[in-house]
Amino acid sequence: MELSTASDVLTVHGGTALSGEVRVRGAKNLVPKAMVAALLGHGTSVLHNVPQISDVRIVTGLLEAHGVSVTRGAPGADGEPSDTLILDPASVEQASDTAVEAHAGTSRIPVLFCGPLLHRLGRAFIPDLGGCKIGDRPIDFHLDALRAFGAVVEKRPEGLLISAPERLRGTQIRLPYPSVGATEQVLLTAVLAEGVTELSNAATEPEIVDLIAVLQKMGAIISVHNGRVIRIIGVDQLGGFTHRAIPDRLETASWACAALATGGDIRVIGAAQGEMMTFLNVFRRIGGDFEVDDTPGEPSIRFWHSGGQMRALALETDVYPGLSTDWQQPLVVALTQAHGLSIIHETVYEQRLGFTDALNRMGAQIQLYRECLGGSACRFGQRNFMHSAVISGPTKLHGAELTIPDLRAGFSYLIAALAAQGTSTVHGISLIRRGYEDFEAKLSALGADVELGLGA
Repeated sequence: MELSTASDVLTVHGGTALSGEVRVRGAKNLVPKAMVAALLGHGTSVLHNVPQISDVRIVTGLLEAHGVSVTRGAPGADGEPSDTLILDPASVEQASDTAVEAHAGTSRIPVLFCGPLLHRLGRAFIPDLGGCKIGDRPIDFHLDALRAFGAVVEKRPEGLLISAPERLRGTQIRLPYPSVGATEQVLLTAVLAEGVTELSNAATEPEIVDLIAVLQKMGAIISVHNGRVIRIIGVDQLGGFTHRAIPDRLETASWACAALATGGDIRVIGAAQGEMMTFLNVFRRIGGDFEVDDTPGEPSIRFWHSGGQMRALALETDVYPGLSTDWQQPLVVALTQAHGLSIIHETVYEQRLGFTDALNRMGAQIQLYRECLGGSACRFGQRNFMHSAVISGPTKLHGAELTIPDLRAGFSYLIAALAAQGTSTVHGISLIRRGYEDFEAKLSALGADVELGLGA
């Protein structure tokens, strides 16, 4: 195991039921993309409900490297930092390849800069991309789409140089899989391309719809049709936007599972029911309970475990409106405490169940399978991937030393450590900061016994 710095380790003393309130802000899977969209406009954009997460800081650095002014609104009366960003792309310029690589870090977001930069500058550079290691996430879908618009892709040792000798042209694209990233790429490129673009087999997640709302506010013409078809009529110019990002449904579900696994009671302020319905049904079937408060301007959902036996069940992840793959990992932790055999069939990322090895070391009983269990056959069924799981519960969890492999698994490890008896040391928590705002302080406010560093 690699040595971690003190700021990248969290010591968790488990066994305490989490209780209290936390706040979620804008969706991690929308906010950075809306920030990229500001590059397309000839005018200032204002984005509200922005979380303070590392993905926002990465995109801020990339935008500033290209000459975009990014400022935060004035602090509130209570001294809290503003959740508003003001983005002014009036002085967009070509950033050096070195600057792009330095700001990109391990994020995959730089690939989404391609369309806007091709329209503004005729050139875009993509360094070697990082991101969560949860399966094959090729950028081939992105590159094929850009080529279809007329871009030229040149492979270099340090990354990819993409250019547009002429104005990009609308085209017809059918994705082999409804990829969220590739759908975002097409949207951000097609809005200023000449002519009409028709995208088939598109992703339709709530964050995609919210990005479409952002682009429409800027002057884009986009329509969503039955059968996962999105039609974009290119325009000559876009303006700025003012937008409030939808709440993060994935973070909301993480806190809900923390309440369930620890026998706690957590109110998530800012959460909205609409995008959570599929998860809420599963949460109730397992044995959790929830209460929705639709107070205008301050909605919330309260999640709790009422103390009865948790029930095993079969789950299958899928693209929206199915069960989100990002909900699967925290749900797996909760299901280790359910009575009976639960079956998980992961159909989105082929390596997402690898995180269960650590849960087994903590006392869970989880067996992985190559076969498609508990549902219809999926694209991984004939490719020798461990993409199904059977969880036998309930099992007592105990503390362990854990190393985080990816964002959602990371928070799931925290849930497991909080539910376990004894002390756990969780390495690599910087990955969690990519998508969870100030989570250490939120855990403490809920009564968790956690401390930054290796502890006593």
